[in-house]
Amino acid sequence: MNGDPLRLTVRPLFSKEAGELVLAIPEDGIALSILSQPVEALGLDDAHSYRCVRVEAPAAWRWSTVDAAFLAGIVQRLDRDGRRMPLHGLPADLTKLLDLARRLPQAGPSESAARYGLTTRLGMLALACAAQMKAFVDLLGEVVFFVPRFIGRRAKIRRAELIEVLAESSSRALIIVAIVNVLMGAILAFVGAVQLKTFGAGIYVANLVGIASVRELTPIITAIVLAGRTGASFAARIATMQGNEEIDALTTLGLSPVESLVLPRVLALSALMPLVYVYGCAFALLGGLVVAIPILDMTATAYLVQTQQAIATANFVLGTLKAFVFGGLVALVGCHYGLRAPRSAAGVGSATTAAVVVSIIGIIALDAVFAVCANALAI
Repeated sequence: MNGDPLRLTVRPLFSKEAGELVLAIPEDGIALSILSQPVEALGLDDAHSYRCVRVEAPAAWRWSTVDAAFLAGIVQRLDRDGRRMPLHGLPADLTKLLDLARRLPQAGPSESAARYGLTTRLGMLALACAAQMKAFVDLLGEVVFFVPRFIGRRAKIRRAELIEVLAESSSRALIIVAIVNVLMGAILAFVGAVQLKTFGAGIYVANLVGIASVRELTPIITAIVLAGRTGASFAARIATMQGNEEIDALTTLGLSPVESLVLPRVLALSALMPLVYVYGCAFALLGGLVVAIPILDMTATAYLVQTQQAIATANFVLGTLKAFVFGGLVALVGCHYGLRAPRSAAGVGSATTAAVVVSIIGIIALDAVFAVCANALAI
């Protein structure tokens, strides 16, 4: 009896039957002396020799977190060849928990210590950008998939959170939107008045402020303001939930994080952004009016009439469409980087910064696409 006592205890637990690794739990459970040992000491064969893992537990057996940790160590060892070892005989909740543990990134050697050439670094950057784009498109597809559920009132969304998102996307941003648009309209009016007054065409300052604000500047500036305020808030909040493992908790409970967190934010910001755009247009025109009247010595009635004649309905339609698309983009980008944030305090900051930067770049890029399309349609 000079054999290893651990092996003597473990041997009855494991057996190989028809290519399956069978774990038979005795009536008194798994011995604590086994759980205290590394999984490598259990004497398991190479993963290639097993087709799946089958667990045989007593009918009255109640699973605990200790058992889950023991099984997680086994599947982690058997998954080393890159494939997922199927598990049979486990409760559905425990299977979900183990699948979630398998998706966690494993610690590996730091790639930052390696030195790569310029071509290699550019290739790695391109692959990372492609992966980010694919993840973003996947998120967009999931949101579109859940929209009919929301319309049919079947989406799993808490009403209190939806109201909070609506307030954060609209009323709490009105002051800063008004200030920025008033200043933008005033600057346009001042620059236009200085130049046009020399040609005796000061009245056309109303055209400049009206068309530029309604068609281009107000939707862009309003979207950028909400990207820095609301989009960053979305990214920070979801990234914090990711670090606190609240996202994992939702997944374990069978709730989709996209349906519960992303969908209400995208719908709220997309729906309210056109209203905020109209609100911003009013303050932009007011800023131009306040500056143009004293500089050009004209009446408010003349300025407003000229503005009404200059702004066509197509300009408002185009601006409203831009605001709707920009709102959805800001919300999607913020949620995307929040869901993919590292699980640390630094990860919250990096996700927030990335969300704001990418949102601003995306807004400018989409505005260029709108300009090309409007020119092609002669709008």
